[in-house]
Amino acid sequence: MNRRLSIWLPLIMAIVLAMGIQIGTLLNSTKKTSFFSHNNLNTLNEVMDYVKAKYVDTINMSTIEDGAISNVLEQLDPHSTFIPSTDLKEVNQELEGNFEGVGIEFFLVQDTIMVVSVISGGPSEKAGILAGDRIITINDSTFAGIKIRDNAVITHLRGESGTKVRVGIKRNGVTKLLPFTIIRDKIPMYSIDASYLIDKKTGYIKINRFSETTYDEFESALKKMKSKGITQLVIDLRQNGGGLLDAATDIVDQLIDQQKLIVYTKGRVYSRVDYKTRVLGEFEEGNLAILIDEGSASASEIVTGAIQDWDRGVVVGRRSFGKGLVQEQYGLSDGGALRLTVAKYYTPSGRCIQKPYDHNLNNYYDEVTKRYSDGEVLNADSMHINDTARYFTSLGRVVYGGGGIIPDIFVPLDTSNNNNSFLNGVLNAGLLQQFTYTYFHNHTQMLDQYSSLDLFREQFIVSDAVYADFISYADKNGVKGNSIQQEKVKPFISLRIKAFLAREKFNSGAFYAVINDADPVLKKAMDALGKDITAFNREGK
Repeated sequence: MNRRLSIWLPLIMAIVLAMGIQIGTLLNSTKKTSFFSHNNLNTLNEVMDYVKAKYVDTINMSTIEDGAISNVLEQLDPHSTFIPSTDLKEVNQELEGNFEGVGIEFFLVQDTIMVVSVISGGPSEKAGILAGDRIITINDSTFAGIKIRDNAVITHLRGESGTKVRVGIKRNGVTKLLPFTIIRDKIPMYSIDASYLIDKKTGYIKINRFSETTYDEFESALKKMKSKGITQLVIDLRQNGGGLLDAATDIVDQLIDQQKLIVYTKGRVYSRVDYKTRVLGEFEEGNLAILIDEGSASASEIVTGAIQDWDRGVVVGRRSFGKGLVQEQYGLSDGGALRLTVAKYYTPSGRCIQKPYDHNLNNYYDEVTKRYSDGEVLNADSMHINDTARYFTSLGRVVYGGGGIIPDIFVPLDTSNNNNSFLNGVLNAGLLQQFTYTYFHNHTQMLDQYSSLDLFREQFIVSDAVYADFISYADKNGVKGNSIQQEKVKPFISLRIKAFLAREKFNSGAFYAVINDADPVLKKAMDALGKDITAFNREGK
């Protein structure tokens, strides 16, 4: 018996192996065509073949194929996207928190590239570039006085780490053009715009995105302010479009005590996943306020929803964007990537804040613009609630989902200067930055008397003479207005001249410190800190 089995065993194994290969091939074939029926896939290929062979004009088939993929995804939801290989590196850089380049901040003044600041430790600093330098040439090509645009400058200065770029620099006090060779490297993209003390007990942190570096930046800023004795904190998430889920949950973990639900996700294929606080946070006690507006989306809404649902702090501003979908990124064989919505996320109370989508991208993104025409940004009573189901915070306050997060305290948008053509011309031409840059470098000795940002905030005033100089500067640059228009926007422009001067003298975060001194949203938040959270309930519960 055993002998017979030993004779037949190789044949049996061969048959089994052959059957396994055949079944595997069939299964693999099924997976490859699972997105389309066999007929539709053949039709799709036939159409593309005819276009390639017969179309009247020369065309870029890669562009057409990319467009077809994008149209397919548009039928799903507004956040499932196809990223071509040519764009993938730049798209990923924002989430990774760095890019490859020369390490400067610049803006254009009269068609000249002005170096505003040099990133500490970056390639330009190592090469000897200074704030105030003017870049006249890049790789021997002239880049001054030729109506250049920001994108063109970025394209020529950015590049892979280790590559070189030659620049010709005009420096104050030096007659000849100075040649520099900069070796490109990785440059950090900071996700915290500002962190400073509003007063002796209140810290302020402004986050512009949630990237791989955001949590470390946040923790560092928070520890620094805690060492100075803060007992209150304001986190500004206005115009923060979101980013990485983990960055958002890690920050919430610093603000809410342990084993509390932050957010949960679930989808058709993905079962529910709970994200909970795990560690002893740096600021689990103390008064807290979150600032939001219609530009606050995704990860920003995760943070805000958790804080609101646990009654941990007060939410101030205007209704957030309304993105409650989770994307995963999949690499594609051509070097591109697919970001596919795989789940929805839900705040601790169970609400999904995703707003409705009618398979029209324009309508979806224009919904924010519609809030202006409907009066929502001016009046809380005009706020539209898509999902009338009521959810409850930990203390029983009523909250809603289905279209963004509604703040506890509404602050209308200031539209008093909207129709001022003089101000619009000034802003569109970037004259505030240009004037301030020149003024700063012509008055450095006068500004040296302000040894600290706090002293500058308290004592520096944009005088009538400085404002008159600005009016003259705008006129010389083709932006004219009548005296009524110019007088009406004087407070607005003067505050921003002061803020840009603070940025030049101290750091980029100093801009927000000055602007915030007159910010009505921040003022409302400061007034609310320390008050009983149950007082902020739109239904009076």
